[in-house]
Amino acid sequence: MDPETYLPLNPRDYLILFALTSGQRHGYGIVKEVEGESGRRVKLDPANLYRSIKRLIRDGLVVEVDESEVSQDENERRRYYAITEIGRRVVTLEAARLAELADAARAQNLIGSSGSDS
Repeated sequence: MDPETYLPLNPRDYLILFALTSGQRHGYGIVKEVEGESGRRVKLDPANLYRSIKRLIRDGLVVEVDESEVSQDENERRRYYAITEIGRRVVTLEAARLAELADAARAQNLIGSSGSDS
């Protein structure tokens, strides 16, 4: 499927896919990655997180990782997720789309060059 058909992404879906670009994670790991990357400004609640993951799996953007692929040091009760190749293409396109919107906002002096308010 053409990655463009998934755009624009729901912000929660973007954050989940973004969190998975650096490697497979369990749900709590995704929550912590999103919090860290957003400077603790975004917190995902578990109900919405798992609802989104289920949809991303159905759409082929995320897969649940087989238990045998997870490090033996990890908690075996946790489910781990990984981004698929199409998921990576979709999140890359969405990041570029968001960057273009930020550039347009800078051109209108809505935000400063560092992304902070002017």
